Amino acid sequence: MIAQQCRELKKAKTRGELGEHISSLVLCHSPVDILQMKQNFNHRIQDIDPGYRDRLCEKVTEHLVGTWQRIRRAHQQGTFGTLQDPITEQERKYWDMVADQCRECVGNESPALRFLKYLLSGYSMFVLYEPGHPAGTPFPGGDSVRLSEGIYYCPVREKADDVDAALCPFCPALQTPEVGYLKPPVDPSMHRKQDFIEHCHKYHNFNG
Repeated sequence: MIAQQCRELKKAKTRGELGEHISSLVLCHSPVDILQMKQNFNHRIQDIDPGYRDRLCEKVTEHLVGTWQRIRRAHQQGTFGTLQDPITEQERKYWDMVADQCRECVGNESPALRFLKYLLSGYSMFVLYEPGHPAGTPFPGGDSVRLSEGIYYCPVREKADDVDAALCPFCPALQTPEVGYLKPPVDPSMHRKQDFIEHCHKYHNFNG
C-alpha cells in the first residue's frame, strides 16, 4: 500500500500537485497519530543528555504539529493550485527511498507512522522549500539548523554518512559555512566562534 502511494506521489509534476496529494494522505491521520509519533520519538531518545533531549523534543514536536496544521490550513484555503514550480528528478527519488524505509516496523514505530513522518518532511522540503529538520533543530556539539537572510543552513547537510539522516540528500538547506576567508560561521556555537577567531589571527592578520 505504501509503495503504491509512493509511486503515485512520484508522479506529481508541480509543487501544488504534490502538496495536494500529500495533504490527502496526511489528513487521513488525526492529531492522535501526531501525539503517538511524538511519544515514540521521546521514548527513543530518553537516554541522551536531558538538556539536549528537551531542546530536541521541543523542535520535533513543533515540526510534527506545525506541519500537520499548515497542511490542513493550505488544504482548506485551496492554495495548492497556485504552486506551479516543477518537481525535480532528484526530488522524485525521495519517494523511492521512502518506500524502501517503510517496508516494515522500526522499533516501536509502525510503517504507517513512519510514512507519515516522511510525508511531513517531504511537504516541508518540496512544497515549502524548508529543511526536513526545521530551523532551530539542535545537533550534538552545540550547532543547529539556522535561517539567515532567507537561506537555511544545516551543520550536518554534507555529513549524511555520519548521522542517521536519510533526508540530507533531498534537503534544500545548505551546509553551515566552515571557518575561512574572513566569513564567520552562521550564528555559530562558541567553539566555532573561537575557531574562526584563531583562523583569522593565523591567516588574515592585517597588522603588517
